[in-house]
Order: sequence, then C-alpha cells, then structure tokens
Amino acid sequence: MDGKTSAAVYSEDEGVAGETGGKGARRARVSGIDRALQVIDHLYETGSPAGVYAIAKAVKAPLSTVYVIVDDLVEKNMLTRQTDGSIWLGARLYHYGLAYARSLDFMSIATHEMHDLCRQAGETVQVCGRDGDYMLVLAMADGPSHFQVASRVGTRVPLNWTASGRLLVGHLAEEERIELFKRCARSSPTGRAEIDPGTLSEAAGKAFESRLSIQAGESDYAVACIASPICDRDGQCVATISIVLPEQKAFSDENHYTAHVRSSAERIEKLMGWRNR
Repeated sequence: MDGKTSAAVYSEDEGVAGETGGKGARRARVSGIDRALQVIDHLYETGSPAGVYAIAKAVKAPLSTVYVIVDDLVEKNMLTRQTDGSIWLGARLYHYGLAYARSLDFMSIATHEMHDLCRQAGETVQVCGRDGDYMLVLAMADGPSHFQVASRVGTRVPLNWTASGRLLVGHLAEEERIELFKRCARSSPTGRAEIDPGTLSEAAGKAFESRLSIQAGESDYAVACIASPICDRDGQCVATISIVLPEQKAFSDENHYTAHVRSSAERIEKLMGWRNR
C-alpha cells in the first residue's frame, strides 16, 4: 500500500481493544494491508460487486478509510469500478491467480487428467477443492454434449450439497465432521440436499472409504455428480475429480462412470507420488 492509504488507515481506523477495560484500554489499529485484504475477501466471498458503503459496513471499517483503500486498489488494477459505481475484483488479481496456478504441479497434473477423463467419459469433468465451509470448483473441462452445468470455475457451494463436498471432509474424525456439518449444512435450491449432521457425517465417511461419492439433484435439478477423492501421502483428501452429467444418464451406466473417475483420481495420486500401490 502507498503512503496515503497507510496514513488514512492508521489515523482513522482505530478501535478500542477491550472496551470494558475502562480508561486505560489500549487502542488497536488495523493495518492498511489487513483492511485491503478484508475488502478483497468480502467481494470474493459474496461473489458479486458491491458499493463502497456496503463494503465498509460489512468489514466494519470507517467509510473514509474504505474509500481511500478502494481508490488505491482501483488505481493499481487490483479492483475495478463498474459503470454503476460498484466495486469488483480487478484483472491484476486474475493474473496473480494464473501465475500461482501455473506454479502448482498438482493443478498441472490434475488439469491434464481432467481433460483426459472428459474425452473418455464424454461428459463435463471438474476438479474441486475445499474453501472453508464450501466446495470450490478449481478447474473444469466441458463435455461435448449440449448439457449445461451451472457451476463454473470459481463457484463455491456448501459442502453438504455435492458429492465432492462430502469427500473433501471424509478423512476427518467423525466428531469433527459432525461439528463441521452442524455449522455449515444448508438447504439447497432443490430442497434435496441432506442437512442432518449425523447423516452427512456417516455418508462422508463411507464415501471416502469407498473412494466414491454420488449425488443427484441435490444442488441442481436433473444434474448428477460422480466423484472420487484425490488423497495426499497422509491420506487426506486435498481435492476431488468428478463427472457432472444428466441425472438419468448417470444411473443408466453407473459402473462405466465410476470406474473412470476412480482410475483418474488414482492416476493423479501416483503422478504426485502420493500412491505407491
């Protein structure tokens, strides 16, 4: 951050630490870089442009401080200002993300396998990871059919809505899974997603053990997903690879798809040096 941003943050963005501590309470300050990250994180988490006032209210920062930070980030192309004045993520962040993705051996290997599986199965394939209480689509290869998949790269949905979401937490201890689902399980648009923490925990554990998870119509109408976990050398699910296809098609030749998706997950693990068998 440049001088004007830091000065504004440190002179205005102060709050009393330990408000019940009386006169002697020390005042806590939030650094400029922390405030900038709060602004960027808020836009990322909400997934849509927002006005400066709404951002300031969401991150609990003085409006004057957020105006200075936003102007600075827009100038540096980290954020962009829409025609209606709302703020959104800028192209510079996209370039950083691409550079980071290129540096990861895992994403290179997983993306290559994703495209191979797409050709073999003739359906859309996704590589997904975990982002806190959400499943995040990391990469995607569109199948040759006209079947449209709503979730694109960058889509985040609650863990209990998807086959991949359950696998991503399947390696956790049962008590940890139950607490997680108590916190994050939500009803889906179709109303078919399971929300009971105990049931979800049991399903996640069984799916992880069998290296296969199937869900149909839970997050999107008439859409099914067949996923397999990609596990590191410690046995933790770091990502999933999945086939996304029409619900009726998934169950007409289920064994064909499950064999392909399991093999793809195993190949990624072997290429990463995570699987010796």
